[in-house]
Amino acid sequence: MKAVCPVCMHHCTIEEGKTGLCGARSNEDGRIVCTNYGKITSYALDPIEKKPLRRFLPGSKILSVGSYGCNLSCGFCQNHGISMVKEEEADYGIRMPEALVKEALAYAAKGNIGIAYTYNEPLIGYEYVRDCAKLAKENGLKNVIVTNGCAEIEILEELLPYTDAFNIDLKGFTEGFYKKVGGSLSMVKAFIERAAKESHVEVTTLIIPGENDDVRELKEAAAWLASIDENIPYHISRFFPMWKMQDKEATRVETVYALAETAREYLKYVYEGNC
Repeated sequence: MKAVCPVCMHHCTIEEGKTGLCGARSNEDGRIVCTNYGKITSYALDPIEKKPLRRFLPGSKILSVGSYGCNLSCGFCQNHGISMVKEEEADYGIRMPEALVKEALAYAAKGNIGIAYTYNEPLIGYEYVRDCAKLAKENGLKNVIVTNGCAEIEILEELLPYTDAFNIDLKGFTEGFYKKVGGSLSMVKAFIERAAKESHVEVTTLIIPGENDDVRELKEAAAWLASIDENIPYHISRFFPMWKMQDKEATRVETVYALAETAREYLKYVYEGNC
C-alpha cells in the first residue's frame, strides 16, 4: 500500500517498506514514519553565533545535534557526509528526547542555553524535533532550528509553540536556482513569513560565483525580507569549493562585502560570513 509523505514539496509517494527522497521517511504498514528518529550523527556544544545567529542571546552556547538525510540536493553542501547518506551508511548513536534534554541541562554549567537542531535538515525528522523541543521547553531550555525552510506550513505550525529562534537558508531568489537544488522558493518564502510572525528569525544566503551572485537578485531578496521586517538579520556568506562544486573558485571577499552593502539598503542587520 502506497502512502504520500506530507512534509515537503516533493510529497513523495512511497511504497511499503521503501524510503522517500530525503532518506529519512519511510512507509511502514501504510503510514509514513520518521526513520531517523533519535539517530544522532553530529553533536557539539557550539557558540550561538555559529548557527549563525547574531541577534539571539549573543555570547551564549547551545548544544547542537543532527541526524542524516535531506530533502534538497545542493552540490555545495558542506555536510554532505551526513545529509546525503542513507541510514546504512550513517554513523549514528541513539539519543531519545529524554536523554538529549538531560544532557542539555547538564551542559548548563558550560553556558548551554538549549538545543539547536542542525547539521542535516532537521525538518525531515520533525517529529523528533517536536518531541525534544517540547520537553526542552518544559525544562526551561531554548530551542533553535537551522533549516532550509522547505517544509509545509502545517509542519511549521507543530514546531512554532516550542521554537525560540530559526536560521533559515534562502538558497537564492529565483525558482530556477531552487530547481537546481530540488527545492521550492515559494515554499521557503511562505515558511520565512510565517516563522517571523511567531519567532526570532535570521536568514542566510551562501553566495556562489555564477549561480546566485547577481546584485539584482540580492536586492530583490533583501527588499522582500524588509517587507516582512527590516529587523530580520541577514547573513551573506562566502562559498568555498565543496563536494560536487570542487571546480568552482571561492567567492571573492569583495563580492560578499559588496552584496552585504546592497542588502543594507533595505535591512538594518546584515552580516558577512566566512570572510
